[in-house]
Amino acid sequence: MNIPVTYGTGSGPTELSAFDSALNDAGVANYNILHLSSVIPPEAMVEVKKVEPQPAEYGHRLYAVLSSRTETESGKEAWAGLGWIQDETGRGLFVEHQGGSEFEVEKLIRDSLGNMHQYRENQYGKVQFKIVGIKCADRPVCALVCAPYLSEGWEK
Repeated sequence: MNIPVTYGTGSGPTELSAFDSALNDAGVANYNILHLSSVIPPEAMVEVKKVEPQPAEYGHRLYAVLSSRTETESGKEAWAGLGWIQDETGRGLFVEHQGGSEFEVEKLIRDSLGNMHQYRENQYGKVQFKIVGIKCADRPVCALVCAPYLSEGWEK
């Protein structure tokens, strides 16, 4: 199983349109996103890479781990990130964090994963992460990182 970690930033006249703009920049705007918790299944390959929009999948369900942050105050920043750890079988954990600076988000990711692995039997490798940010100027902005697992249509 390949799990891309895609990312984007955007702006718009409203917080919702800024979020949609970031989804579009990340290549996942035309899905109905279903938020997953943070467990990475065995044999997963996680790779940071932007995904290309898939017009044939318009309206599909997209199972994903998602982190996003919007900001509306001029001069402030929105940062979002996903961090992950995996063992030699590919099993692992994602965490999603948001904040007002890159430093804050990275610290939250490292602290969360550092604690979460302590009560699990798996021997995880190093912490990996993708963090993006954007500064608010004159309209709402959004930073977003998304790990889509699976797209699924509605037909039965």
